Parts: sequence; structure tokens; C-alpha cells
Amino acid sequence: MQKSRGRTGRKRRRKQFSSLPSNGVNQSHILEYIQLRKWLKERGFDDRNLRPAQFSDTGRGLMTTKAFQAGELIISLPEKCLLTTGTVLSSYLRENIAKWKPPISPLIALCTFLIAEKYAGEQSVWKPYLDVLPKTYTCPVCLDQEVVRLLPEPLRRKAQEQRTVVQELYTSSKSFFSSLQSLFTENVETVFNYDALQWAWCTINTRTVYMKHSQRECFSREPDVYALAPYLDLLNHSPNVQVKAAFNEQTRCYEIRTDSHCKRHEELFICYGPHDNQRLLLEYGFIAINNPQSGVYVSADILLKHLFSADKQRNTKLSILKDHNLLENLTFGRDGPSWRLLTALKLLCLGADEFTYWKKVLLGDIISARNEERSLNIAAKICFSLIEETQQAIHQISQMKKDKVNLENQLALVEVLLLEDLTILQTSSEILYNLHTAIT
Repeated sequence: MQKSRGRTGRKRRRKQFSSLPSNGVNQSHILEYIQLRKWLKERGFDDRNLRPAQFSDTGRGLMTTKAFQAGELIISLPEKCLLTTGTVLSSYLRENIAKWKPPISPLIALCTFLIAEKYAGEQSVWKPYLDVLPKTYTCPVCLDQEVVRLLPEPLRRKAQEQRTVVQELYTSSKSFFSSLQSLFTENVETVFNYDALQWAWCTINTRTVYMKHSQRECFSREPDVYALAPYLDLLNHSPNVQVKAAFNEQTRCYEIRTDSHCKRHEELFICYGPHDNQRLLLEYGFIAINNPQSGVYVSADILLKHLFSADKQRNTKLSILKDHNLLENLTFGRDGPSWRLLTALKLLCLGADEFTYWKKVLLGDIISARNEERSLNIAAKICFSLIEETQQAIHQISQMKKDKVNLENQLALVEVLLLEDLTILQTSSEILYNLHTAIT
């Protein structure tokens, strides 16, 4: 699914993803779902092929009441059901948004509307949808700082960046929020507090589908590509399926078609995109077990720790790698070290008498047996170092679980990520051993 800010990120404890059937417990009888379906029916959506259900491995999701064939339309949500900036501009907020200078972003407009409607409670037209939205999220911005420090790089750095983005968004929006005081009996500082903005931001960041809207003068030049899609956003992610999703201009519906078969009474999955676990946690707040897209990242700092400090050509080599974009996205995967990582290491391991052949390294040529062995040795050292670091973090989590009961769910989420990383690193270590054995 094409993605701008993502969708369907909710607090969930995921035991595993697999292609095996997962029996779910029908939740259609629960009041909040009854009210949501009634509300959607009034807006032209009356789907009988999917039912809300609770699954043992993925939490809440949608269960099929019929078998779906590849290419079949699985859901078609009318435009009237979508919450977009158009919805916001049709509301009581229109006048305040139109006269505010400089113009607010489409993102802030949506955040403002969500906060205001949540505050309205029973008076909100969107209450049936708001009632099924998560009360809390597990994106890194919501995690305790002690938990964030346990995240591996570069996720830890990106988590801090995410927190900064939301904090700056809140600070820069305070004046606009103050301008809305006439719409509320309560002090706007109480209504539009940081926690409220964080919740709204996470709702949009994790649950919106991509839907491009025309530029409006009352908004800033930031892309207006968000649409909250009630009911549709109950669909969970699996890296093992493919879908086609887009807004159909002819039917005026947001539609999803599956490229795979799904049996009756099974959970219906969609794919949020080819994301590794670090991206999934950052954008959606969950981990996919046995995710084929996942890898363990090797930062430039880690490379420097294992390089020969006496190498007079080190800075030149690093400059070459930077110029060819080979200092980022270096990973260990389930099939061993990536081509990018090995290529970077081979160039860094070139001897003084071999340096003139650096272009051949970038083309994938073998320079010498010595260079091959050196690069594999350093790859193995880096891998072993990351294994030790990951094991220490897992041990630290096990200790914190005893002392920090209030952080148990957050710690469990990070633990799952680190256990996945450990499995990948151990597999890579074995592959590196076999590669080294083959050339010696």
C-alpha cells in the first residue's frame, strides 16, 4: 500500500505472523462495533463480508465471512466515511483556519479536529469512530525514555527525532490553539495539551491511508495526503500478502483489492508496505515476527570502531563510501551480511597496494584473497559485537520487568524486536563462518 504517514498502528501484543489460519472470536456483538457499523451504514457502507474479531496472535482485526479470491475487491469505503481535511473545513473550525496566518498545515488541521471532536464526546458526529480508536499508542514518541534507550541504532536516534518533531509541532501550534478559545467553555490549554496532540498525531501517523487532495490556500504547502478510514483501518499488516489500494475517482470510494487468496473465517491481512521491523515500530508501534524484510543496521560509528586506526587512507575511503551512498542502510539479514555492507567493508579493507582498484570493488569484483578474508573477519567481529550488545539489552529488559511493572508492555515490545535482531545476527554469524571457511 502506498503510504505517506501510515495506517493501522494500535497497541497490540503480537506473538507471530504466519500464513497459517488464525481463529478469531467474532466481536460484532460488542456495542462499540454495533454503533460503528450503524454509523457507517448511514453513510453508505454496509459490508457483510468482514467482521471485527479478536485474534490470539494479532489482537483485533477483520475476519472474513466468505472466501476471497486473488484480485477480488475486499473493501470499498465511500468518501462520506473518510475523515479528511475536507471534513475539517466543513466543520466549525473552517472560519478559524481560514483567517489564521501563517496558514496551518493539513496535519495540524486534522489533529485539531480529532482533539476537538474527542473533547465534544456525546455531541460529536464522529463519536462512533472515535470510540474504537486506540486510547494509547506504542510508537516510539509514546515510549518512556528508559525504554527508548534500549532501542538499537538507528531506531533509537529516529525515536528521539520523532519525539522532537511532535514536541516542536505542539509548541508551534499553541498560538493557533489559543485562537479557538471562543469555541470552548473550557480553557483551550486544557483541551489542547501535549498529551492530546500526541494522541492525535499518532492516530494520523499510524492509521491514515494515502489520499492526495488539491492544494488549498488556507493550508501551508505541506502535502495534504491524509485520510482516516473507519473500519478499513482495523485491517492488520502481514509482510506475506500484497494488495492494491487507492481512492477510486469513479466510484468515489477508497478501495482495496487483494492479490492473494483468503479462506472463510480467517483474518484478512493487508500489507502496509515492504517495511522492516524498525520501520514498523517507528511508524506503527508494532513488530512483525519472522519479517522477511527485517535486518540489523550497522551504523558508520560501528564501522569506525572496527577499522584500522593506523590506515592513512581511511578518511579517503570513508569519503568514497559517502559519495556513493554506502555508509547508510548497511545491514545483517536472514541471508547474512548485505551486499552494501560487504562492499563497504571490502573497500575499507583495501591495502595500500590495492587502493587503486577501489572502483572495481564498487562493481563487485574480487580484488584479492587477502581483501576477501579481511572484510569477512571484520564483518564477523561487528556481528559478534552486535550479538553481545543485543544480549545485554535483552538481559537488562528482563531485570527492568521486575522493577518497572508500569513499563511491562513497552519493555515486552522492545524485547520482541531485540529477540528478532538476535536471531538475525546469529544466523548471519553462521553464514559468515561458512563463507570464511570456504576461502581459507
